[in-house]
Amino acid sequence: MSRVVFFCFLLITTASSAQQFAFEFWHEGKVVLESSDTLRGFVKYDLQNDIIQVKANGQLQSFTARKVLLVEIFDASVKRYRQFYSLPYSPNNTYKSPKFFELLSEGKITLLSRENVELRTYNSNFSYYGTVTQQVMVYKFYLLKPSGALDDFVGKKADWLKLMEDKEKLVKDFAKDNHLDFEDKYELTRIVDYYNSLVKK
Repeated sequence: MSRVVFFCFLLITTASSAQQFAFEFWHEGKVVLESSDTLRGFVKYDLQNDIIQVKANGQLQSFTARKVLLVEIFDASVKRYRQFYSLPYSPNNTYKSPKFFELLSEGKITLLSRENVELRTYNSNFSYYGTVTQQVMVYKFYLLKPSGALDDFVGKKADWLKLMEDKEKLVKDFAKDNHLDFEDKYELTRIVDYYNSLVKK
């Protein structure tokens, strides 16, 4: 391996290992417990294990999704407030247990998400082995029905547009004019917010 290629490989490896995600940081926020008590301070969330940590009133406390109703944080990395709700869920519609879901948009389409870090391998011109393994954030989307049931949503742009029925063309034009990607979490949120605003009118 040449020195240049080796150096580039080290840069990629270092960048991957140094990559940090929002769930690794403490955020200013509040937690509303099942008991209706509200804790304000610094919050750290872990959706993979459905645990919330709170630094408040000089104490560090941990809560599972069973003990929490709502979590709200200000995420400085994306400069926005984020809300998480504890909702009963079962991936196979059997026994439901409380899990945290982030609320992205509320209205005719109520959109929620969960996040998970996965290891993925990519082809690279800089790696001696031809590939680089990197941690990436993966989002799963859910639709909250009026009944309170949660449906997993697995689909592409055409599937999202199909949900929007007679507003499909307006939404499609809005996404195109604003260069919005249906596969980007926050851009998808803008698209669904726009659809929900049309339905309200």
